[in-house]
Order: sequence, then C-alpha cells, then structure tokens
Amino acid sequence: MAKVSVLVVDDAPFIRDLVKKALRSNFPGLLIEEANNGRKAQQVLSRTAFDLVLCDWEMPELSGLELLKWFRAQPDASKIPFIMVTSRGDKENVVEAIQAGVSDYIGKPFSNEQLIAKVRKALQRAGKLSLLQTNVPRPSTGAAQDTIAHLTAGRRIEQPAAPASSPPTQVSRPQAEPEQREALAAEGVKGQAQLRLPGQQFACVIKTLSLRDALIVVRRGERLPQLFESGVLDLEQDRDRSVARINVYVHAMASLEPRMDCEWIRVTLKFVDQDPEKLNYLSRLIASGTAQQHYSPGA
Repeated sequence: MAKVSVLVVDDAPFIRDLVKKALRSNFPGLLIEEANNGRKAQQVLSRTAFDLVLCDWEMPELSGLELLKWFRAQPDASKIPFIMVTSRGDKENVVEAIQAGVSDYIGKPFSNEQLIAKVRKALQRAGKLSLLQTNVPRPSTGAAQDTIAHLTAGRRIEQPAAPASSPPTQVSRPQAEPEQREALAAEGVKGQAQLRLPGQQFACVIKTLSLRDALIVVRRGERLPQLFESGVLDLEQDRDRSVARINVYVHAMASLEPRMDCEWIRVTLKFVDQDPEKLNYLSRLIASGTAQQHYSPGA
C-alpha cells in the first residue's frame, strides 16, 4: 500500500493528540508527523514532502497564515491540500486565507466527524484517498462547517465554536438571566463568559480563573459537556471589550446539588494553549481591576 502522509501543526499538545487519534482511527496506514509551532513546521516541510497539512492559525513564532504563504511559494507545493484549523470565523480572515491559497477551513472546536469529513474530501481531491484503507465515519450530529466554496459565495460562517491567540476583538458577552444570577449568587460568581463545544454553546459564569485553568458554572442543556472534550472559552475584559479565545478541554464536572436533576453544573476547564500572547492576555485580565471584579481567582 502506498504511503500517504499528513503534517499536524498546532501549539497545543492536547489538540494535536486529538487530531492524531481521530486520523489514526479513521485512516489506517496514514503516516502522521507533528510540529508544535509554525517555525518548526517550516523546518519539517523544508526537508519532507507531505500529502496534506493540517495547521492551526494562531501560533507563536510563525502563524498559520504566514506558514501557508511561505508554503505556497515553495516548488511543487501549490496543489498540496492545506487545511486551516482555527477559531477565526470572520469573513475577512477567511478571504485572506483563501487569497493565500488555503484549501479548506475547520472551525474550533470541531467534532471528529467534521475533521474526518474535511480530511477525506481533501485527500480525495488530491487523488490520495484511494491509497488508504478508510473506515466510514458516522454522520455528524453537530452543525457542519460551511465550505470555502460557500464562504466565497458570501454566506456567513456558522461556527459551533473556536482557538486562539488572535488579537482581541469586539464581541457581545452572553448575559445571565435574572434567575440565573440569583441562583448562582451563593457560588461567589465573578463574571460571565461563553464556552463553545462542538455542536453547542454554553453561556457560563466564572468562579475562579488562573493561568492554567478556570472553574465555571453552566446551566444544564440538551447535553452535558463530556470529559476531555475540547472547546474554546471566550473571556471578555470590560475595560476595552476585548475578548480572548482560549483553547480548553473539560477536565472535571460536578453538580451543584446532590440530585440527578440538578440544573447547575460546575465544570473545570484546563487551558491547552502555549502561545505567550494568550498567556499575557490572561495575566492582564487577572491583574486588572476589571478582572478582579469579574474574574477574581480568589473566589
């Protein structure tokens, strides 16, 4: 069987592990290499040819977009699929990636089914899919991402969620309902945020926040967060209305009351980003007066 290879580029080890596990489960025989930032990926791509590149956008040293532009300028690299994996869903960002030669786009957080569907399509277009013994993935129950073709037709991206160390942007923060604020008052809640998981978003409140993790409280929805599920936590700073999108995974969960129909759930999130820019943003958020008022780690 001919060898088919993919390079996975992301500064978060947890995200790389999730991607590699999904690829190995669905594409037996696929050769997988990884790089923990854009600069390392550039070095790997300079000496090794790959059939597909899966790359995060927001990374230290060299961003995914910068890597893409460099890669497309290399000999024989124009037709190799390059899929951007990121939370940047603004149309201008997508257009910029298209102009640089991106093949497709996956929004974070994503389900395994969404990832495999994009990889399958890319390998098929490149004529490599038939070289692999693939398993048929189950239909996705989450909201599927729009394709590049749809995006260029002017359709708005509907992301189930998304990472990242992108520059702070202006967004609206989800507001807790009056009964929610009253019910959580005893919990020492210090601020509001939004947790985005594949197929579902949770308006949440921050109980504690540090550079490594966050303890949040969410209202029980149609489904519960799953342990080790990856997602994105949107944190807003009131002072300038800027937002940090932090890649996380669900580390632990507990009900607020000792009963099966408990409405409120405590969720511990571990941060997986290694990007200094995002760590710096968290530091400023925690240290600022706004952070002390809304996201105090001493709760």
